Amino acid sequence: MIKVFVVDDHRLFLSGVRAELEGRKGMILSGTAQDVDEAIEALREDPPDVALVDVHMPGGGGLAVVENLRETNPDVKFLALSVSDAAEDVIAMIRAGARGYVTKSIGPDDLADAIRRVNEGDAVFSPMLAGFVLDTFSMDVSPASDPELDRLTSREKEVLRLIARGYPYKQVAKRLFISVKTVESHVSAVLRKLQLSNRHELAHWASHRSIV
Repeated sequence: MIKVFVVDDHRLFLSGVRAELEGRKGMILSGTAQDVDEAIEALREDPPDVALVDVHMPGGGGLAVVENLRETNPDVKFLALSVSDAAEDVIAMIRAGARGYVTKSIGPDDLADAIRRVNEGDAVFSPMLAGFVLDTFSMDVSPASDPELDRLTSREKEVLRLIARGYPYKQVAKRLFISVKTVESHVSAVLRKLQLSNRHELAHWASHRSIV
């Protein structure tokens, strides 16, 4: 059972999310808060597995919540939820410690899936945000320049990492919101650029560079 806490200063939106989560199998809503101070106090008193936090609220917003809980309750996983898709908001939240960032246009089923994935340790982003997040953080690859890796596009690196982790094409397509045929095209391009013959060699190559 995933224990979820929701922080949002818009009462109507908060009520909608609460209604959706309360009916979800495998999830339990442990509480809600409408301001930063209330959220911090509640989260420290009864830490959930996953906390959904609105980015823009008075008193420092979701950023303040994540930063205040990062040291005292490092096991709480944060998923930012916002109307904003501005790069600076996304990067600030991820640097603070949020595991993902989705916009409020997300559907109920996709939100539930995002919560589950964050709880399992995945990093989750709305499709439109994933590209520049990868560009900014360089997929956590060593800062030293790698001429071979530099040949790949951001999307090819994204596909490379998932394939190297053993995900089948269908799962890669689902996670990246692209078609299976597009995944196959990216894999072919990666193999060609890296001069590799198959997925086994690709996984070995990625593991050797600590990309997986």
